[in-house]
Amino acid sequence: MSRGLKRGRRITLLIVIALLAGLGILSWSFFLTHEMQIRVGQGWRKLTAESKRIFGLRREIPPEEKRIREEVILKKMEQASSERDWKILTPEYPRPKNLAPLPQKERIKALTDSPEFKEVEKELMEYLKKKHELLNREPPLPAPRDPIDSMRLEDKAAEKVVQRILNGKEKAPHEKPLEENILLGIKGPLLTRKIARRPHPPSVKVKTEAEVEVTVYVLPNGMVDRVIPTVKGNAELERIAVQFLRQWRFAPLPKDQPQVEQWGTIPIKFRLQ
Repeated sequence: MSRGLKRGRRITLLIVIALLAGLGILSWSFFLTHEMQIRVGQGWRKLTAESKRIFGLRREIPPEEKRIREEVILKKMEQASSERDWKILTPEYPRPKNLAPLPQKERIKALTDSPEFKEVEKELMEYLKKKHELLNREPPLPAPRDPIDSMRLEDKAAEKVVQRILNGKEKAPHEKPLEENILLGIKGPLLTRKIARRPHPPSVKVKTEAEVEVTVYVLPNGMVDRVIPTVKGNAELERIAVQFLRQWRFAPLPKDQPQVEQWGTIPIKFRLQ
């Protein structure tokens, strides 16, 4: 019972001391002026520093002692550096031979015979071999569930190819050259392609009659993709002919025909006006 009472009294005393300290700090912060607070703070710092010095909690090294210590450390480092051979730690590299006085063929041969060149060549050949294997690797074929089914599929594919060839042969005779294209002097696959729109030819003043032949490439939708002069001549007339043919429009290809680009040569005549 007496121990419990003593412990309770100690706790009470500590609480009272803490309250008094808190009240003191509050009164110091509220009632003292700013200058007085600065002075009290400086005095408090000096007091704590002096108490630490007296009790040996923190020892401040004088500047002279610091300088002496630094000089001793530098001397020891210089002595250790002079006694040790630092060349041992540097890696040794083979020095290349002086090939400048040799002829060009002998220099190339010496370089190709060097172990460094052979090592690089070996790595390059291994890299190229791997790339070649990746490029020439055949894709894995799916395993057929039933051999009979795969044979039937192959037969059906062959039948489709034969049917397309036969259809192409049957449709070929029906594609006859158009009379309008023959009159315009068109040659090539575009001879059977109907012209949907053709503007009036350009009026150009020329001293002599001239003819420019160009090759026209037409897309499946009938738009003119490229116009290239077939035979080089007057550059200005070629430019006018190219601009004129770019305005042409052809009929789109039927859906049952192969959707490919067609070409044809077209002559453009410039007459005297």
